[in-house]
Amino acid sequence: MKILITGAAGFIGATLATRLLGRGDTVFGIDNLNTYYDVSLKQARLERLTAVRGFEFAKLDIVDRMAMQELFATQRFDAVMHLAAQAGVRYSIENPFAYVDANLAGFAHVIEGCRRSKVGHFVYASSSSVYGANVTLPFSENDSVNHPVSLYAATKKANELIAHSYAHLYALPCTGLRFFTVYGPWGRPDMALFKFTRGILAGEPIPVFNRGEMVRDFTYIDDIVEGIARVIDQPAAPDPGWKPETPAPASSRAPYRVYNIGNNQPVKLMRYIEVLEQCLGRKAVLDLLPMQPGDVPATTADVSALAKAVGFAPSTPVETGVARFVKWYRDYYRI
Repeated sequence: MKILITGAAGFIGATLATRLLGRGDTVFGIDNLNTYYDVSLKQARLERLTAVRGFEFAKLDIVDRMAMQELFATQRFDAVMHLAAQAGVRYSIENPFAYVDANLAGFAHVIEGCRRSKVGHFVYASSSSVYGANVTLPFSENDSVNHPVSLYAATKKANELIAHSYAHLYALPCTGLRFFTVYGPWGRPDMALFKFTRGILAGEPIPVFNRGEMVRDFTYIDDIVEGIARVIDQPAAPDPGWKPETPAPASSRAPYRVYNIGNNQPVKLMRYIEVLEQCLGRKAVLDLLPMQPGDVPATTADVSALAKAVGFAPSTPVETGVARFVKWYRDYYRI
């Protein structure tokens, strides 16, 4: 297949491109290479991809409506994996309009391009953050997600609603993937594992929010991209069992699906830090802080629907995943 990946220089995008190229797909990647975090890391990811036959890249911004119209007018894609977005829960409090532009307008530009060019399957990144104020664990795709606690979460919920409207109106197969705390080699420097590793190696205190009383469904990057690849291959279809009298949120009469993609093995944050200390051979200095606005105390994914649909569920334990990250970090930064 010929597959468009938006956000191809990002953590998930670049790893997914490698996976798809490895199985013989052609990948067209776009990214605006913004400065939200170290651009040199994004460029290093791209350098690895451009050395592989079948990869093409264009520096484009999904917020640029005319550029997106031209892309879809001149290229034909069998599937689109939409990963480009303004990331980060806390940053959405500082700079809300970045999320309105990228996660709402940008999303509309991409899905409209898919509609006009008759893309076979539109897959997009949602987030576990949509569960918001929910406290019943594990989170199920059929839970209510009407109480987001950050603007970032609200934009991801909006993406799911927009996707359903396009699936209904235009029969565009749309699948949303709610990612749960992705980590691993080539990760994002603004995320906890990167920050903790940098701080521990520098002998500096690391910020531990909610005084460490957090639980996360840490999901290893290779598991994420394996799940994505399998979902891409299976376009969403109408659910024959869907009933408007009791509408299931995760499916529809339209070709629409939403899946959790998480490890389903919740880990306490302090255990995560303990594993990292063991891998680095150093103890962390903890700066215990209160809960941050927009955060939630615990996340766990019910992944039974994903496993049933594509025959795969993430399973890499944090002991394995963190060790692989530390090896990559030491190699990449020559430590």
